[in-house]
Amino acid sequence: VEAGLRTHDKYAPFPEEMHRQLADVLSDLYFAPTEQSKQNLLMENKSTDSIFVTGNTSVDALNYTITDDYQHPVLRLIPDNHRVILVTVQRRENMGEPIRRVLHALRDVVETNPDVELVYPVHPNPEVENLAESILGGRDRIHLVEPMDVYDFHNFAARSFLIVTDSGGIQEEAPSMNVPVLLLRDETERPEGIAAGTVKIVGTTIEGIQQGIFQMLHDKKEYRKMAHAKNPFGDGHATERILKVLDEYLD
Repeated sequence: VEAGLRTHDKYAPFPEEMHRQLADVLSDLYFAPTEQSKQNLLMENKSTDSIFVTGNTSVDALNYTITDDYQHPVLRLIPDNHRVILVTVQRRENMGEPIRRVLHALRDVVETNPDVELVYPVHPNPEVENLAESILGGRDRIHLVEPMDVYDFHNFAARSFLIVTDSGGIQEEAPSMNVPVLLLRDETERPEGIAAGTVKIVGTTIEGIQQGIFQMLHDKKEYRKMAHAKNPFGDGHATERILKVLDEYLD
């Protein structure tokens, strides 16, 4: 499942790119989320008969996690007319100076936009925790919270105005919630989101991050364009397609 994702750079993302390539060498069946993923597998001489384009099961999961009556103490602190930016940043390649720049950029965005609230589930890595507390801690409209499970995270994401992240899976999930994603990386193994207009790469420079967020906050046309672009990673029925193939394969 999720076969064929590639950056073709074994160090980005590390170690996921190497893990994916190794898993695909050992596999007999490939459930590629997109046509581009299928083409990546064909370029690596995988048999076309063993590749099935199904969408990604992470999109299916949203049907079971997001609820209309979701409640959380942090959400009760946020006025209805404020816009929530949900942040995750934890990748190995962003440790150190990159994450420091990211957090300074986010702090400046909140301080210069009085209707913006930042929700940041802080990764338990001590380096990340220390930076988050020193740069963002104790500030108005910035909520540093414990890491979230998938149920909480999906419901926060669905109620967010914007997601700023260096994660992979969020690039696939957020478009189904009509939430634009700004990616804190220089490349992605999910280029379909870039092509579809659901994801925009902003990197980890202060200028790039701030420009990307300010555009989303103040350019309504561009925001709507991203928020309502079609999700290229699935329609919520990937599991059904995979089970059908497995049923025929194991019969």
